[in-house]
Formats: sequence, C-alpha cells, structure tokens
Amino acid sequence: MQQEPHAFTGAQKVYLWLATIFIASLLIADIVGIKLFRIPLPFTLFGFDAIEHTCGMLTFPVTFLLTDLVNEYYGPRAARRITYLGLAAAVFAFGVINLAQAMPYLDAPYNVRKEQFDAIFGSAKVMYMASLCAYLVGQLSDIAVFGFFKRLTGQRFVWLRATGSTVISQFIDSFIVSYLAFSLGRQIFADPASPPAPLSAIPAIAITGYMLKFTIAIAITPLIYAARFAMHRWFGLTPIAVAPIEP
Repeated sequence: MQQEPHAFTGAQKVYLWLATIFIASLLIADIVGIKLFRIPLPFTLFGFDAIEHTCGMLTFPVTFLLTDLVNEYYGPRAARRITYLGLAAAVFAFGVINLAQAMPYLDAPYNVRKEQFDAIFGSAKVMYMASLCAYLVGQLSDIAVFGFFKRLTGQRFVWLRATGSTVISQFIDSFIVSYLAFSLGRQIFADPASPPAPLSAIPAIAITGYMLKFTIAIAITPLIYAARFAMHRWFGLTPIAVAPIEP
C-alpha cells in the first residue's frame, strides 16, 4: 500500500497532539488568568494566611507535564519549538483581543455590554504581558535544567529532572511575573486604581505563588511515570538519548 506523500509518522502525530494541547493550555491560562482565587492556609506564610493567585494556575499541571514529555521524547529543540509556537499564539491572541476592543461598538440589547467586555479583557493587559515574559524565561530555563539533569543522570532518576527542572524554573518565573505585573508594569502603565506594589512586597507575592506551584509539581510527579508508560505502551516511543556529562 502506497503511503500518502505527507502522512505523519506515529511519533509526529503524538508530538502534534502534545503541542496542540500545550498551546491550548497556555491560551486558556492567559484568558482565565484575569480571575484571582484565594485558598485559606491553616498557618501564616511570610505574613500571608492564604494563597492568592490567578486562575491561570489551573493549566499549570498540564503544561508542566507536556513540557517534560516533549523534552524527554523529542529533545530540547522540539521543546523550545513548542515554547516559541505557544508564545506566537499568545501574542496573536493578545493582538486580536486589543483589536476587538478597538472595534466600533454596536449598541443593541442583544450585544454584550462594552463596559463588561472592557472590564474583562482590558484590565489584565499588564498581567498578560508580564505572564508572557515570565513564560518565555521560565520555559527556556525549564528546558535547559531538564537537559542538564538528563545528561547528568542518563535515563535514571526521571523524577529528578522532571520535578527538579520545574521547581527551579518556576522559582524564576514566579519572581519575574510578580515584579513585572505588580511593580514595573504598573509603573509603566500607570493606573490610579492599581498603584505599583513596593519592591519589599514582591518576594512575599512571588513566594506564596511559588509554594503552590512547588506543591503541585511534587504531587503530580507520579503522573510523569504514568505518562512514560503510556508513551511506550500505546505509541511505542522511547526517550531520546543524550550525551552524558563527562566527569
């Protein structure tokens, strides 16, 4: 039977699905990230009695898992590729949202109110841009650290490179997004209703969000092994080999 000239291999189909879900998760996080949630703590952490973060966190377990799977089975170049694709999709979505806001409004009873639309999509521009910057730096850091641990340990200690890379990269991500969103961004795009936070408050804001990501990364570590089993059992894929670090 003659193969179609542009048919995908099994590995390419899996990569396409992983990339699609990753990009969709990123866009969803950027959209729902304008809503904040609050989880009370039974103790006080850096003066906070609750974890407050954006609902963009809801897709973090998915992007965490997919980034490590792509890095493990397709290598760092493929992982960086979906990172750049995700960034391009997010920038495109940001442009469309701004264009939609600028379009002339139809004052009709069946149309969404302009104030409601602007309140949802217009109030989160600083957070959106801060998240994109933090996303790019965090993702590239995750890929680099994951590759370092893999060269260091070979095919052993999957939990170390998966969880370790996330713990380190999300620490960087949390501080970048906190500084840009709550301090620098609000200074550049001045809004009397949202004054910039003092620099002394940034560590506390970043650490509370980071502790939530840290907890999630540890909790879903078993899913890494389950995903590896599925990649091998259902799709016949094996992790990509890398050159070890010479002693």
